[in-house]
Amino acid sequence: MKKTIGAVGAAFSLLGVGLSAPVTAARSVPAQGATPTADASSSYAPPPVTWGTCANARLSKAGAQCGFVEVPLDYAKPKGEKIKIAVSRIKHKTSDAKKQGIMLVNPGGPGGSGLTLSRLGGAVPNKGGDPYDWIGFDPRGVGSSVPTLACDGNYFGYNRPDYRVTKAGTSQAWLKKSAAYSASCSKAAGAKLMPHMKTIDNVRDMDSIRKALGEKQINFYGFSYGTYLGQVYATMFPKQTRRMVMDGVVDPRDVWYDANLNQDIAFDKNMDVFFDWVAGNDATYHLGTSGKAIKKQWYSMRDKLAKKPANGKIGPDEWTDAYLNAGYYVFGWEDDGAALAAALQKGDFGPTTALYDDANGSGPGSDNSYAVYLGTQCTDVKWSNVWSKWLSDNSKVDKKAPFETWANAMFNLPCTSWPVKATNAQAMKIDGSKVGPVLLIAETHDGATPFPGALEVRKRFPKSALIEGVGGTTHSGSLNGIACTDDKISAYLLTGAMPARTGGPGHADVECDPVPQPEPGPANEVTDSASSTKKKHHHVQQREGMQADLRSSLQKVATVGAR
Repeated sequence: MKKTIGAVGAAFSLLGVGLSAPVTAARSVPAQGATPTADASSSYAPPPVTWGTCANARLSKAGAQCGFVEVPLDYAKPKGEKIKIAVSRIKHKTSDAKKQGIMLVNPGGPGGSGLTLSRLGGAVPNKGGDPYDWIGFDPRGVGSSVPTLACDGNYFGYNRPDYRVTKAGTSQAWLKKSAAYSASCSKAAGAKLMPHMKTIDNVRDMDSIRKALGEKQINFYGFSYGTYLGQVYATMFPKQTRRMVMDGVVDPRDVWYDANLNQDIAFDKNMDVFFDWVAGNDATYHLGTSGKAIKKQWYSMRDKLAKKPANGKIGPDEWTDAYLNAGYYVFGWEDDGAALAAALQKGDFGPTTALYDDANGSGPGSDNSYAVYLGTQCTDVKWSNVWSKWLSDNSKVDKKAPFETWANAMFNLPCTSWPVKATNAQAMKIDGSKVGPVLLIAETHDGATPFPGALEVRKRFPKSALIEGVGGTTHSGSLNGIACTDDKISAYLLTGAMPARTGGPGHADVECDPVPQPEPGPANEVTDSASSTKKKHHHVQQREGMQADLRSSLQKVATVGAR
């Protein structure tokens, strides 16, 4: 859930709906809507998938097959117009007798492409992924699915209004800009999708994939917003749910407006951790040994850039967006620190520009993930279209969490003018009481999907178990070489073995180490390459476990859904 286009979305990228005040420790839980039944999709029987070669080189190299699942545009009209969901498959590596079914994978967003994630099975240690056919898919409107939704590929271009509303006219500038984006979506080639992009629509597509593959049940591995897809699927289709891993767990109470406000607070705290890390590595970055002092430099530079953008490009918005990755993950901190040092020490904004450009595409179709993100979040649950409400709520949060609050607000602002309005006043009531064991994973200080959400889902799924990466700040970091976590995932997938569930609410069942903070390279590696604007920022730390390109894909998705 996040805000840069390339990062759409651990959560992921998840944002809130229901414009209640920011959640506090003593928050009241909003009433939730009734649980939809599966009846609306039960009558539709998709044709089998015709498998062929994959256009994507990485999929092809991994031996994947690709095809489409034909589904109704509107499940209320199963005989009506059809659309196509792009799917990929890497078949089980065991004997057919030991096969354990299909494993669908979703990276989050909403709006993230998951087609290449059929390769995720290879990242599970101890051959834990071998008994499954791993199924990647692009949700409706995304990537290789047909049609797609893209509205204005230049929306995240340079020279945007300041996110902050401290200047006269800023609010109106963003209201005008976001309304224009919403209007462009209503005229886009994929506009017919917009009334049918809710989470429930995507969940019904998941069940159609199951049917098209001739399976009685699904297994599911969801990251960030993908954990909400899993929650909704298990609620609507409990008999069709077998095993589920949910990493970076969305709080079902916060869908979606409150989720964004809570993210703002969590990201702000994580940025303090990052600044402290830069200070702790002063031998490399030479910005001082005080995280608080480095933080002050960061905000001072943001104010300077508001008066005069660097190189005519990097203003306060781009400066904020470029460093948001540091609040999501420890992956990429070395590059983030190097870019920060180059800007603050030498006035060299080339690396910062590279960070921003890598996370925010431009040109036709580059806003596909963002458009789908809005298409889902704006219609899942009603949003307030009263600016005074947004102004009041975000102003309160900004006073204690100024890093991301206004950036997040403007990222979601098109929901106030979205052409399709939500009909549900409350989010679906998530109920996992009718499904078997589910494995939940979360780090203590996850910024995109704060830890209380994992505790809430643990409560709603009474047979679940929660693994906590104690003290960590990384979002959806499983399968990255932490044996305490990854070996339990493998055991669960192989045999169904679960960690023992401890008594009582409000805590995890297993405590593991988090994804560790990186160790930066020598100082000359920072200074020698600092001026290169062509160097790509991959947001990836080379580690045991998940392949770097898979991790990079997940990170890009998550950062969209979060801001």
